Amino acid sequence: MSVSVFAPASIGNVNVGFDVLGVAVKPIDGTLLGDVVTVTHSNSDDQLAVIGHFANKLPRDAKENIVWHCLELFNQQLAANNQAVAKVKLTLDKRMPVGSGLGSSACSVVAAIAGLNEFYRKYHQFSFSEQAQLKMMGQMEAKISGSLHYDNVAPCFLGGMQLMVPDTEVIARNLPQFDDCYYVMAYPGIEVSTKAARDILPSSYSRADLISFGQNLATFVDACHRSDKAEAFAVMKDIVAEPYRQSILPGYSEAVSYLKQAGCLTVGISGSGPTLFCVTDNADKAKAFADWLNENYLQTSADGSTEGFVHICQVDSQGSMSLPANESSV
Repeated sequence: MSVSVFAPASIGNVNVGFDVLGVAVKPIDGTLLGDVVTVTHSNSDDQLAVIGHFANKLPRDAKENIVWHCLELFNQQLAANNQAVAKVKLTLDKRMPVGSGLGSSACSVVAAIAGLNEFYRKYHQFSFSEQAQLKMMGQMEAKISGSLHYDNVAPCFLGGMQLMVPDTEVIARNLPQFDDCYYVMAYPGIEVSTKAARDILPSSYSRADLISFGQNLATFVDACHRSDKAEAFAVMKDIVAEPYRQSILPGYSEAVSYLKQAGCLTVGISGSGPTLFCVTDNADKAKAFADWLNENYLQTSADGSTEGFVHICQVDSQGSMSLPANESSV
């Protein structure tokens, strides 16, 4: 009696929409770029095991892990809805690097909440609505970053490109996307904490910057609905964060210069960084950009090794999904 749920990587902000825009991505080669949480019945107390390539980057004490906190919150919500709480074992397959700007914490949170929900739906005939799950995910993400923002958890959970709206019941709306575009994702192999990346931002912005931000975001949303690719990517500029965060990302400015000259549609910082993303609608260019980033953006240690990687992705329209037993690694 177990379920496994995969939650994909995401790009927060997407340059033009600080804290209000995010897109889920998936490698075109079929790699599961994200986290997997498996939920099984426990014959004793609640348990959490952590495995996977990046397991050693997480706290050794299970009760300090965000997935454990997800379980506590989920159980609280079950009790609030007069539902019996089962004892479970959670296994987190941590495939996402921590502090990567790819929504690593969101992957763990979404896989945990969605996994628990699927477990109770399948074995206990109870489940929470999408909105209820999303609110729990936002609460957990805020616990990590210090502020409530859904730009990673919403696309990670729902898929596609999501625009956060002020309606606290709706939370996010899906934007039309350009299915022929490739998102080349380059994680250099270094960590940047979300809190540190937020602390480097100014506490206030000029009126001119606010006008530019609003105009660019509004134009981008309009262009998506009109399927105007040229205008959508022409205004995909980061007014809020990139001018300040690029100084803490080694090689970022040089990469931006090269990629723009080479003809990409846009380039930017994924979430808080250090992952860089660039967009093209040409498969050959995507391969060329990936090769260049492999050679020039990834950071190596003294022994020549790197934790970094590059993936050619497209928009993941599905978001979190249940995995067949033979596809989970646990």
